[in-house]
Amino acid sequence: MPRRTGSYAAGRQRRDRIVEVAAARFAEDGYHRTSLARIAADADLTEGGLLHHFPSKKHLLLAVAEHRIATTAQWWAELDEDASVEAVFDRMAGTAERFLRQPGLIELFVLASAEAADPSSPAHAVFAERYRTAVDSLAAVFTRCVRRGELAAGTDCDALARECVAVSDGLQLQWVLSDGRVDLVAGVREHARRVLR
Repeated sequence: MPRRTGSYAAGRQRRDRIVEVAAARFAEDGYHRTSLARIAADADLTEGGLLHHFPSKKHLLLAVAEHRIATTAQWWAELDEDASVEAVFDRMAGTAERFLRQPGLIELFVLASAEAADPSSPAHAVFAERYRTAVDSLAAVFTRCVRRGELAAGTDCDALARECVAVSDGLQLQWVLSDGRVDLVAGVREHARRVLR
C-alpha cells in the first residue's frame, strides 16, 4: 500500500510539473506555437511520458486553464472580505495587469473558453463552475458594498457581478483578436468609472 501511495504522489507531482512547464511555455510562446515535444523536454520527460498524463494537447490546454483559474481565484481570495468597492475594482484592474504579464495565457484562456462552449467537452463543467463561483463571490462583495452605502440601494449585485466578469473576459477576447491593441487595463478601469458614477 505505501508503494501505491508513493507512486500516486510521484505521479501527481510529475503532472503538476508538466502543467507548470506548459503554463510557462504557453505564456511565453503561445498555445499554437508550442509543441508537446518542447513541453516534454522542458519537463525532463519523453513525449510518451507526457502523453501518459495528458493524452492530447487539448487535455493539457484544459489543465493549464484550470491552473490559471485556480491561481486567479486564490489571488481574489486574498482580498479583504470588507474591501471597499474601489478596492474591488482596483483588484479587477490588477488582475488584468497580471494577465498582461503572461500574454500567452490570455490566448490560452480564450481558446479554452471556446472549447468550453461544447457541452460534451470536459472544459464545459470546469468553466461553468468557474463562472458560478466568480459571480457568486463578486456578488457577495457587492452586497456588502450596498449595505455600507458604497453602491446604490437596490443595485442588482448578481447582475453587476456577471457584467464585471463579462467585461473582463470580453476584453481578453478583444485583446487577442486585435493582436494586443485593445488596452485591457484601461477598459476595466473605464468600466469601473462608469459603475462608480
